[in-house]
Amino acid sequence: MCTLVILRRPGHAWPLIVAANRDEMASRPWTAPGRHWPDRPGIVAGRDDLAGGSWQGINKHGVVAAMLNRQGTLGPAEGKRSRGELVLLALDQSDAADAAEVMAELEPRSYRSFNMVVADRDDAFFVAHRDEKRAVAVTRLPESLTMLTAREPDDASSPRIAHYRARFLKAAPPDPEKGDFAAWESLLASTERGAAAGPEGAMCFSLPSGFGTVCGSLIALPGAGNGLAKGPGRKPVFRFAAGPPDRTEFKPVALR
Repeated sequence: MCTLVILRRPGHAWPLIVAANRDEMASRPWTAPGRHWPDRPGIVAGRDDLAGGSWQGINKHGVVAAMLNRQGTLGPAEGKRSRGELVLLALDQSDAADAAEVMAELEPRSYRSFNMVVADRDDAFFVAHRDEKRAVAVTRLPESLTMLTAREPDDASSPRIAHYRARFLKAAPPDPEKGDFAAWESLLASTERGAAAGPEGAMCFSLPSGFGTVCGSLIALPGAGNGLAKGPGRKPVFRFAAGPPDRTEFKPVALR
């Protein structure tokens, strides 16, 4: 069960902030975000070394894509394609609206269920593949803060959302102009959970089985600029913790 928090603020100098923790088996190999695909030089993303895809990244146009498993769908399944390839497919597009349209046309029987977010500075979409009998659904995310896990957006039946959504709303949003990301990065690193919640109710956790939070990230998109290209104007910010955020420092990811 991964976690993603997205803050949309149209008209703001930084209209899109995306924070996420990836929960996965510790034994599944991966590589921190970079330009890992020679045939896709405009993409900076984490690489799943097992299947070759990604769980989150950004492209040269300023499109962000992130993948989350739905409940009970951890890992690969026989006869199904890797969901990680969909992050790369989304990042092949020049804007979030095009990426969302491509996702809506997917054959649902080809993939295990997933939640996905595709966004840019102007738009943000929630992509839900709930089961093989229904088409992949795409809805526009509201101009506010939305929190996602393995269920529906802002679903308070998720102990993690029930405990942390209000904390993200209350915390000072990242301020890239000042280089201040402390409040949200602290929340991504938190091992606190509600009184009735199990370990997975924390933002950052580890289970004896080896399943737990393996890395964290924070992406901020400016309201004006040139994506990842060289030139004047604000540039996106990508910060990454290459290990469990409760004991791993967030560091900048090179985007040029």
